[in-house]
Amino acid sequence: MTASGTTSPAIRHGPFDHRGLLYRDPGEYLSGTTGFVRSALDAGDPVLVAVPGPNLDLLRGALAEAAVRVTFADMAVVGRNPGRIIPGVLTAFAGAHPGRRAWIVGEPIWPGRTELEYPACAAHEALLNAVFAGRDVAILCPYDVAGLPATAVRDAWRTHPVIVDGGARRPSGAYADPLVTAAGFNLPLPPVPPGAASMAYDGELQLAAVRRFVLGHATGVLAADRADDLVLAANELAANTVEHAAGGGRITVWTEPGRLVCQIDDDGHLLDPLAGRVVPPPRTEGGRGLILANQLCDLVRVHTTEAGTSIRLHMAR
Repeated sequence: MTASGTTSPAIRHGPFDHRGLLYRDPGEYLSGTTGFVRSALDAGDPVLVAVPGPNLDLLRGALAEAAVRVTFADMAVVGRNPGRIIPGVLTAFAGAHPGRRAWIVGEPIWPGRTELEYPACAAHEALLNAVFAGRDVAILCPYDVAGLPATAVRDAWRTHPVIVDGGARRPSGAYADPLVTAAGFNLPLPPVPPGAASMAYDGELQLAAVRRFVLGHATGVLAADRADDLVLAANELAANTVEHAAGGGRITVWTEPGRLVCQIDDDGHLLDPLAGRVVPPPRTEGGRGLILANQLCDLVRVHTTEAGTSIRLHMAR
């Protein structure tokens, strides 16, 4: 897209194209996103627009009659948990269109995101470059320069090989190895509140006790189905501890304003930076616990070192 609003030639096939779009007002937003979408439609390729609600309505209206050929999703819903976006939204869409270049407008970071969510969002943006390397996919990620913190805009230059700013597309000099960049967002979690309910577990026979513990603290705080989701997610992660960690684990539950929080700690080291972001092949044993937790929970934060791993699950009340 040029500054005058004309579209560049459609890219039919090629390597992964991951662009950050810096915008300051609705005009810049629509200029950058609609040109991208129309290039895909001109090529006859599938298009997904996954952006938060107000921008979703803006784009749907601007595309007019072409909107019927676009798949729309509210990123504030499908991507509420940033860890769910790659496996549950982007990979699913690309995989549903074999043999075609998949074009995606994805806005995972917007002014409504919290400081608690942000590290998982930024890691997501970095890991996209590893997950989709060599795949016939183009993703455009808009960034609200006027509404986001300056750190988020600086991180956009670090996580996108190409930035579109003021209608000009240019390589990012700040872009680096995506796994190294993502590792920089492997940050310590906020402290567990004093007095939070906690229990240690060690061995498969204690998983039933873990489930009862979580259900007991979730009942009356979460709706019944949400409580069941948290129990299932916590059980899967505790089972991973039993299988892979030498010293057993500890599970802790507490409430915060608007949410119930559950943390699993063990002495294992999570070595795969893509764990929880890429669905293992069908015949692969294990590797699905974190995928399931990302699917079921509103936010999953992970901090892992050689000394151990903490996984924190958040469920909105």
